[in-house]
Amino acid sequence: MVTPDEAASFALALPEVTDQPHFDKRSFRVGQKIFATLQPENGRFVLKLSSVGQSVFCDFPDGAFCAVPGAWGKQGWTLVNLEKVREDMFKDALRLAWKGVAPTRLVAQL
Repeated sequence: MVTPDEAASFALALPEVTDQPHFDKRSFRVGQKIFATLQPENGRFVLKLSSVGQSVFCDFPDGAFCAVPGAWGKQGWTLVNLEKVREDMFKDALRLAWKGVAPTRLVAQL
């Protein structure tokens, strides 16, 4: 299990991440590119993964990851159930989402 505050802290610990509002959510960005969002009131955390990354994480049987319904999910947006996800697995998925939007120079630092 990961709390919403822990999830936000893990995201902000990645290089050059900023926390900015995005409609009714918090968004975590590298530059201006969003790789994750959080709705604190319901603990809904969403990651932008590649289609392969989404497939890998959603295949785990514990139900911690699932594609967002509709077109957003087809673009890689993946819902993380913070109450079910293991911390190590969450951090792996978060890093993968960050790497998907971060500049090459930053990816080399991680």
